Amino acid sequence: MEIIRAEHSGFCFGVDRAIDMAFKEAATHGREGQLYSCGHLIHNSAVVRELEKRGVGLIDSLSEAKEGDTVIVRSHGEPLEFYEEAEQRGIRLVDTTCVFVEKIHKLVHEAHNNGRSVVVVGSREHQEVKATNGWCGYEALILENAEEAKEQLRNAELNDPLVVCQTTIKVELLNEILEVFDSYGIEYEIKNTICNATRDRQKSCADLSKKVDLMIVIGDRHSSNSKKLHEITKENCKNCIFIENSSNLQLKDITPYNTIGIIAGASTPEWIIKEVISSMKDVTKNIEQNPMMDFMDDIEKSLRLPKPGDIIDGKVDQVMDDAVIVNMGCKKDGILRADEVVLEEGQKLSDIFKAGDDIQAKVIKSDEGEGGILLSKKRLVAVENYAELEQAMENKEAISVKIIRAVNGGVIAAYKEITGFMPMSQLDDKYVESADQFIGQTVDVRVIRVDTKRNRAVFSRKTILREEKDKAVSEIWNNLNVGDVVEGKVMRFTPYGAFVDIGGVDGLLHISEISWGKIKHPEEVLNIGDIINVKILTLNQEISKISLGLKQTQPEPWSLVGDKYNVGDVVEGKIVQIKEYGAFVELEAGLDGLVHISEIANKRVENVFDELKVGEPVQVKIMEIDPEKKRISLSIKATLPEEVTEDVVEAEEAEAVEE
Repeated sequence: MEIIRAEHSGFCFGVDRAIDMAFKEAATHGREGQLYSCGHLIHNSAVVRELEKRGVGLIDSLSEAKEGDTVIVRSHGEPLEFYEEAEQRGIRLVDTTCVFVEKIHKLVHEAHNNGRSVVVVGSREHQEVKATNGWCGYEALILENAEEAKEQLRNAELNDPLVVCQTTIKVELLNEILEVFDSYGIEYEIKNTICNATRDRQKSCADLSKKVDLMIVIGDRHSSNSKKLHEITKENCKNCIFIENSSNLQLKDITPYNTIGIIAGASTPEWIIKEVISSMKDVTKNIEQNPMMDFMDDIEKSLRLPKPGDIIDGKVDQVMDDAVIVNMGCKKDGILRADEVVLEEGQKLSDIFKAGDDIQAKVIKSDEGEGGILLSKKRLVAVENYAELEQAMENKEAISVKIIRAVNGGVIAAYKEITGFMPMSQLDDKYVESADQFIGQTVDVRVIRVDTKRNRAVFSRKTILREEKDKAVSEIWNNLNVGDVVEGKVMRFTPYGAFVDIGGVDGLLHISEISWGKIKHPEEVLNIGDIINVKILTLNQEISKISLGLKQTQPEPWSLVGDKYNVGDVVEGKIVQIKEYGAFVELEAGLDGLVHISEIANKRVENVFDELKVGEPVQVKIMEIDPEKKRISLSIKATLPEEVTEDVVEAEEAEAVEE
């Protein structure tokens, strides 16, 4: 009997840390208050009993503790309000929350504070999920399976959703639910928060359970990750036993098996694992060793047929035009057809294979009758291709794919010998009405999901485009300097200015920086699509803000007054503002002069508004120029023909009366 322990089993980092902190606290606790664990520290009854022996009480809620008590926070974490209540009531906490769970709390808390929707993939009754929900106002959408996701997401109103998951779920469950998001065309940000230790343990469990005759899972019945290991073993091994410790193991149940695999949940202490293995080894000593055993094993191996999905090693027995016959060392031959081999144009099977060659292939069908077992080199290559995709996803590397056809919700794209799905929302960085224009194109993409078990992959071209755009924008920023005059294109207007594209980034041309004169709207001076030269006034890359100026590219009007205007000149202007004491006349943009009330007409003016209107063109005479104070005195009266004023008439009438 061979006993094989899975590479990753037993306490994970988070559980190991929690246990260590709890036992240290129990050993050094010298405070007046009581020492409690709020809920089971981990899902393992043996550990819980040991903590009780060391004086650690068990409470179900913080309300059972009083001021001065010390409460150990379990590794699954607690909601935000738990910590707030403890602080208010003077309860000391020893926080053993797993660092990976704590990371999830920070992610959802930040997303919630930013007004984003939070989606949690996991069991709503699991303490870790309950705690996570408490860090986003208990407003998370919790999805336990794909069917529930289809129902909940059909009409869900989500705002820039962040998707996280319970650290101990199977990655297949996460992938199934994300496929529902993709099928509905919902854009989301995924943070795969399945713990690395969980992923490694589950993969190790799956790999080992395929190789052994019997699989034993050691873990507490209430442990989520242990139950998932049990599910994985049942999928890959016909014979599986779930035990909590050596006392649950019936030794008679293991004697018929030659190879036995051992996997333990994250909450299973090392001493329990060793105790189980030790009890199994005791039984193997009592098994009589038969000298014919090795010979019988060889015979049994020759009779055992490989199953679909197995990778086999064999020798080429015969090469035909349409197939290769492979000797696999069992009672049936393998058949490798030409359509399951990657052949170059004009290439034949005989160009690649010769009798006696070693060959490796994947079983695609195990014939139960008298026929052979169907093999595939293509699908073996596909396995390698999927491995390449996994590596590209892990390293965030771009790959090239060819878009071959449109399907509902997106397109199918080919990478070497395999195909993947690209949602319509990931096809471009802008809205795509129809995918027809992309069919036949070879494009660079990012791999955003790979499911090797189901032979599925999901690609994103939008991610690449955004990265390229971000890189281009970064280069543009590096070449911009305050004071530079650059060419730009007017893109759109707002009431407070215009946005101008200066080669890939937009800058704001504020209304006050468009003209030296006063304008009410940018369209008084500019048109959409105008190509203009603007000056960079300020740069702030952190907040992506650029301030531009147009008037700064033209001379300031007052700097040219001495060359263009002289005292005594009669010029035309426009009334731009009226006051009680006179009116301001614009001679040109940014250059105004004042016509005093006494210089408006050849008569006494009581109300300026009765004489002049804003926007009215007028002839004025320059009476005085003060460059230092930037003042120009103007006169309308001086441009009018001399008339007998009312004052003169009154004086003449008075003289006539006296005579």
